[in-house]
Amino acid sequence: MGFKLLILGDGEADDWRIREWPPMLKEAAPDIEVTACQTLGEALEVIGDMDAAFGNIVPELFERGVNLKWVACPQAGPQAGWYHQGLIDSDVTVTNTRGIYNDYISSHIMSFVLAFAKGLHVYMPLQMRQEWNQVYDPIYLPDATAVVVGAGGIGAEAGRLCSEFGMTVLAVDPRVDGPPPGFSEVYRPDQLLQALERGDFVIVTVPETPDTQRMFGTEQFQAMKRSAFFINIGRGATVELDALTAALQSGEIAGAGMDVFQIEPLPADHPLWTAPGVMITPHVAGRGPYVNDRRTELFIDNCLRFNDGRPLRNVVDKARWF
Repeated sequence: MGFKLLILGDGEADDWRIREWPPMLKEAAPDIEVTACQTLGEALEVIGDMDAAFGNIVPELFERGVNLKWVACPQAGPQAGWYHQGLIDSDVTVTNTRGIYNDYISSHIMSFVLAFAKGLHVYMPLQMRQEWNQVYDPIYLPDATAVVVGAGGIGAEAGRLCSEFGMTVLAVDPRVDGPPPGFSEVYRPDQLLQALERGDFVIVTVPETPDTQRMFGTEQFQAMKRSAFFINIGRGATVELDALTAALQSGEIAGAGMDVFQIEPLPADHPLWTAPGVMITPHVAGRGPYVNDRRTELFIDNCLRFNDGRPLRNVVDKARWF
């Protein structure tokens, strides 16, 4: 019983995980030996003795972790580079934090859907100009179809909420065998263009993986209805910003609700800011009052499972990054 655990902080002077997790683990399982490090340099000195690690375990650090058996990723879907080849080829188990954001992000998706349906993307600019103009024909959601690209936890919950508003909901996902609750059909990724042709709302929740990088470009936007709205709350690397901007400026699609971007922060002079029909939020869809509590519960539970030799939650297919 007992294992050696490294908790690597993010470099901030007051990292709540460095402060709170070690005493919590000591109380829950006194035989777990916890080492908390704020910097990469500190971690390099101790990683060789560790059985498990939480944090951004970069290749230089991983190479020294000769005893590692489990690495806990701090995110649900990290950006490119986190799943480096040494980690993928190893026998080390990886877990992530998927599931803790489902309700927050799905409600953010619905805020975009409802805003577009009721024309808030049109009326808010009119308000700023103090113009009274009843110019927008609303979308009746029971007549609309949502295409959810990525029907994991977030996508499945977003699709369920869409169905509660009467929408027809289609999934595009490589893993789902049958339609999740609220969905009517499932398409495979190689059928993406067929699904896009049907969508009044295209909702993208996929993580960044080798298969999803630049998933949406000129061809995909041209396949969509000119009246369709595009929503991305997954990862910015899945959408080519120039292609999206061109599609909006040319009227190939009606609008876009964007929370994540190929370049972050989105440069102040980027033309997407002023493209027609765009609503932008600054990568905040996953924010909520209980995220840290949920992250803590998941991590502590997995530490206890690892200590007892029980299966871990949220095990990742490393080669596919999710």
